[in-house]
Amino acid sequence: MQHSVPGKYTTIILIYLGAVGTGWIAAQLHVPLPWMIGALVFATGISLYGVQIKAPALSRPAGQIVVAGSVGLAFTPAALETLGAMFLPMVIAALLTIAAGFLVAWVLMRLSDVDAMTATLASVPMGPVESANLAQRYGVNPGPVVFAQTLRIMALVLVIPPAILLLDGSVADPSETLRNMHWTPQGAALLIVLAVLGAFTLKLLRVSNPFFLGPLAASAAAAALGLPVTATPYVVLAGAQVLLGVWLGAVINRDLFRRAGRFVPAAMLSTLLMMALCLALALILAPITGTNWATMVLATAPGSVTEMALTAKVLQESVALVTAYHITRIFIIIPSAPLLTRITARLTHWTPPKRD
Repeated sequence: MQHSVPGKYTTIILIYLGAVGTGWIAAQLHVPLPWMIGALVFATGISLYGVQIKAPALSRPAGQIVVAGSVGLAFTPAALETLGAMFLPMVIAALLTIAAGFLVAWVLMRLSDVDAMTATLASVPMGPVESANLAQRYGVNPGPVVFAQTLRIMALVLVIPPAILLLDGSVADPSETLRNMHWTPQGAALLIVLAVLGAFTLKLLRVSNPFFLGPLAASAAAAALGLPVTATPYVVLAGAQVLLGVWLGAVINRDLFRRAGRFVPAAMLSTLLMMALCLALALILAPITGTNWATMVLATAPGSVTEMALTAKVLQESVALVTAYHITRIFIIIPSAPLLTRITARLTHWTPPKRD
């Protein structure tokens, strides 16, 4: 039974007020990424309770534009020089992550009896939107696929930043670095303008994930060229985190749990397995590449580039390095996703389900 709140806009306003309030509480408790994690926990909680959340369609793109624009500022000329020597490890990490995704898909098939295509689309870290589009193309139910992909992102956001900060022990207030970032009105305005232009340019070019990659590319180019761009005020970055947190939390609801059945616990276990495999990869690559272990854990996390980059900012680790690892994986996985699904279908003799 859905619990209704009077009025469409009243509902949205109350949801975001609750998300901001929970984010404020998380900030007082010194939770990393408090506004995002607080909003995510609040939105997930009321969604599972039965409140229907319809996040505005522009909320996720708007949040991504702000965050990606801020992340791109880390791509200074010095940072770009450092990244050149890391290209091969980045490619190797991306390929090993794909291999881990196939292993997790095999485990998911055994645990939940789903078909090979559903398991592959649910397990290889390609993002909820891209995997849902491929699911529809191949005639499989996108619900479990979106659930598994979103569950992995939620787990990464809720587990990795707090765990790393707890183990690191050197950061008393995780929000301090982000609050104290230098900004000017003119520099922040220029950053947002360039970020928006970058987003819609890639959207017109039909590049995957344009609202992250476009602003990231635009702000990175501006930083590398020495243009007078600066970070946005912290309140803007906190607001972007709230938008992303509510959007993520809205995906998980009662109906999805009812329809998914035994797939839910299987997806949870496979998510933990994927995180464990990527953690092992990070701990192996860290000494080989001479990179701090925390940086490498963030860099090889199976998805959630926005949140991992923000965590790197909090830790004052190499934001450019973390982001570059994720971007390398994105540009390998997303263009090759249709090929991966075709290989899956051929190797498993998978046939599309009959449509009524």
